[in-house]
Amino acid sequence: MTVPLSILDLAPISAGSDAATALRNTVDLAQHAERWGYQRYWVAEHHFVAVASSSPAVLVGQIAAATERIRVGTAAVQLGHTTAVAVVESFGTLAAFHPGRIDLGVGRSGQKRAEAVRKNSAQSGPPREWHDIDGVVIPVPFDVGALMRSPRLRAQAAVLQQPEAVTPDFAEQVDDILAMLQGSFEVGTAVPGAGAGLRPWVFGSSKGQSARVAAARGLPFVASYHITPATALEAIEVYRNGFTPSAQLAEPYVVVSADVVVADDEATARRLASSYGHWVYSIRAGGGAVPYPDPDDCAPLTDDQLAVVKDRTATQFVGDPDQVADRLEALRRVSGADELVITSVTHRHDDRLRSHELLAKRWGL
Repeated sequence: MTVPLSILDLAPISAGSDAATALRNTVDLAQHAERWGYQRYWVAEHHFVAVASSSPAVLVGQIAAATERIRVGTAAVQLGHTTAVAVVESFGTLAAFHPGRIDLGVGRSGQKRAEAVRKNSAQSGPPREWHDIDGVVIPVPFDVGALMRSPRLRAQAAVLQQPEAVTPDFAEQVDDILAMLQGSFEVGTAVPGAGAGLRPWVFGSSKGQSARVAAARGLPFVASYHITPATALEAIEVYRNGFTPSAQLAEPYVVVSADVVVADDEATARRLASSYGHWVYSIRAGGGAVPYPDPDDCAPLTDDQLAVVKDRTATQFVGDPDQVADRLEALRRVSGADELVITSVTHRHDDRLRSHELLAKRWGL
């Protein structure tokens, strides 16, 4: 069974490059992705790190204007940093310019998401162990406790909100977005936004609130195997078990993400992906994502550093088109995904284009 394949992009800044180049590369990749047959092109939201996707609504507009057919959206707007009305009005504007092509993906802010992952990973139960389900690696959850205590991350989270602002509950924000889109919000009508034909997509990483909110409101759910491989399948199970049909969706719809690097041969792919661990380590060491390292300039990680990133490097799909397609098919089979979304980061833009092109051809897009 072949399911649709989509792209998640962070507009990564490579070492020696800059944000303007990263943004131009993102638009270029989106144009190629449309020609290669990808279903959607989603951009993430990140702040104060070496990726250029900090203003996803603006970037979505630029990508949609530079393409013709491919759906474009967010993966995802961090609701903890904004308001429901700002989200609906900005995406309503995008939908007015590009009707039928805009996906509104929403999720909790990074700090709230990390708190949920830690809470759910620490819940009572048998000790977790690394294991394999029909070819899909399920690692032990990464302990985000040190990241949660980082003064730098806490300071950044503070400046992403107005002083003394209180973030509403995620479920309340989703309910407000739905009401505004339906034109039934008690405060007033969101213009643009009401009647725009937008359907929220909920992004989640554990069996916590995001999966439950998506299920209870009958919305599509995106599970982030590429970020939280230890808990993505659990999130999907919670979503499916609690799903209630809605005007938006009659049956559960699951998208699962994976991090991939594809090249013409396995050796080349592994060389291109050899700096991925360094990049993940920069995130988990508390400093935030550094410019994506050149694999030719990276010293090997120490054993202690490798232990910090092992869950992510072991669950990155690296190889030739057949190898990566086989692992993606295993992920689809185990998760029951209706769609897969892949993210592929390399130091050189040409290598990133080639990775997506090879996979598109092998997947039969």
